[in-house]
Amino acid sequence: MRLPIYQVDAFTNELYKGNPAAVVILNKWLDDETMQNIAMENNLAETAFVAPQGTDLHIRWFTPTTEMDLCGHATLAAAHVLFEYEDLEGDDVIFNSRSGILKVFRNSNHLTLDFPVDEYSYVSELPELMRLDNKNLVKEVYRGKTDLMFVMARQEHIENYIPSFDDLRKLNCRGVIITAPGNEVDFVSRFFAPQSGINEDPVTGSAHTTLTPYWSGKLGKQELKAEQLSPRGGQLVCELKNDRVLIGGSCKTFFRGELYI
Repeated sequence: MRLPIYQVDAFTNELYKGNPAAVVILNKWLDDETMQNIAMENNLAETAFVAPQGTDLHIRWFTPTTEMDLCGHATLAAAHVLFEYEDLEGDDVIFNSRSGILKVFRNSNHLTLDFPVDEYSYVSELPELMRLDNKNLVKEVYRGKTDLMFVMARQEHIENYIPSFDDLRKLNCRGVIITAPGNEVDFVSRFFAPQSGINEDPVTGSAHTTLTPYWSGKLGKQELKAEQLSPRGGQLVCELKNDRVLIGGSCKTFFRGELYI
């Protein structure tokens, strides 16, 4: 069996920047073990699989080690592939997923994810934090549905943060967001998820379902510009819209090819 596969750099206008994702287009679902093995072989933060189910499109996401409930950059990459190479008509695509209905729109500038807003709460005590914060940089901690979010005071704290992956791996969460106000954008962040097989994710769309409502409340504005300060880096345009978060970004195709299964 031959299957089309694409690799796309998401949330960037340049190749070799942003977050690379593989996208595999299916006529019907493969078994879970095969999809997990493909993701392991790709060895990227995420591999997205898209398949029809009835009249709908469904999307699933796999890291090299596990299936995820939600992934922003691979959803953006999948929409890019469908629009550019798979003859999808119109300017929007709707995916069914483990996180419900997800929409992606395109305009002349970029693609925009339409994701559900995260529900997060303040964490008053986190004993494990003492091992992660020996410089007392973390001012607030919040827990979302899947991630912890550490809020710091300045962009330089995010840039200079040196994670202990062994300690992060012990936290009960998908991953850890660290964030602060930006010098040239509204907010900056990084994302670490060694417990999910990703030490540092280059650009994390799904994390912005937590970041956007938090910074919208702090800054008193609905539309925000964001940057993820990983070594590859990425830019996002975010908007809080009732119980949804709109997350915009561009994509660049690195390659297209075939899998032999």
